[in-house]
Amino acid sequence: MTLRRAAIVAPCRAPVGKFGGTLSSLSAGELGKIILEALVARSGVDPERIEDVVFAQGYGNGEAPAIGRWAALAAGFPLSVAGYQLDRRCGSGLQAVIDAAMMVQTGAADVVVAGGVESMSNVEHYTTDIRDGKRMGNVTLHDRLTRGRLMSQPVERFGVISGMIETAENLARDYGISREDADAYAVRSHRRAAAAWDAGKFDAETVPVTIPQKRGDPMVMTRDEGFRADASMETMGKLKPIEGGVVTAGNASQQNDGAAACLVVAEDKLDELGLEPVAWFHSWAAAGCDPSRMGIGPVPAVDRLFARNSLSWSDIDLIELNEAFAPQVLAVLKGWGVDPDDDRLNPNGSGISLGHPIGATGGRILATMLGEMHRRGSRYGLETMCIGGGQGIAAVFERA
Repeated sequence: MTLRRAAIVAPCRAPVGKFGGTLSSLSAGELGKIILEALVARSGVDPERIEDVVFAQGYGNGEAPAIGRWAALAAGFPLSVAGYQLDRRCGSGLQAVIDAAMMVQTGAADVVVAGGVESMSNVEHYTTDIRDGKRMGNVTLHDRLTRGRLMSQPVERFGVISGMIETAENLARDYGISREDADAYAVRSHRRAAAAWDAGKFDAETVPVTIPQKRGDPMVMTRDEGFRADASMETMGKLKPIEGGVVTAGNASQQNDGAAACLVVAEDKLDELGLEPVAWFHSWAAAGCDPSRMGIGPVPAVDRLFARNSLSWSDIDLIELNEAFAPQVLAVLKGWGVDPDDDRLNPNGSGISLGHPIGATGGRILATMLGEMHRRGSRYGLETMCIGGGQGIAAVFERA
């Protein structure tokens, strides 16, 4: 069987909202509906031709199960359009695009929506105590956000890892990364994000989101909420480490709300559908690592990817590495042998500045990366992320 080329069409994303911020009144399902409606409007695709919706979500719940299908129904898609939900934690949004591309490459579908959504502001508390009743004693409510990080690995095998911050502190010690190094990287991320917004670089990829208000006209959100244009070593230096090491609220990624989506379309269907490709899906790989050093995951993932696709660092024109924590980024760069000042790396900021709405991040990064590739005339872009529980994922896209 000959594999077809999978085209990326009309990548777009919502502005990223702060935890408890402007988007917090919208559920994950509502954010999914909004981004799907925008994707159809922007691309001009006939929803009847969409066969499946692959949506990532890191913190799914019973309010919108199988959120790809739920959001498609909410957006008014035909009943014939299928949909599902996937979770590879921080790598989920990129995995959604990969899944869609494999469906198209193998002929399982011609047109698939790939994307993801997260409303971290609305992640619920839950209990495992009362399914069979509770005659006496207390009931424990777990915060799914913090519990999911604590339980990202089997405690019986790996012991207790308090959360993702601990894994970043481990890498800081392993790779000799100082607080000053981490803060300097974070300042760069915030300043680059602010400069990109000022230059209008995000305008084309960003979908305005209308938020109803209890009184008065709806609010229209058009820009990310988390970046700090005034970030400096002085302001970063005033923040206390969260766990007594190098990680602070300023040099770590945020908790956020957001959504992103694109079309993944078979090459031989583009002309018929009147669709213009932005990029071609090229190749991908995932790899595991020690859960207590989960942030190093992009190193083995990219090693595996380059071994498969015969590319090397000299072939890569743009690198989008999700910024879970500044020391994690710097550790990965040391593992790769890439200079932190390399102009290819996150030229418009990333998770530290723009935010990290888990399920939506992969699609947000893709939209940002492909926009920059077209501005630069780049051929190959690499998108890669670390993943809680000890994984990395990486994919290469080729500009159309």
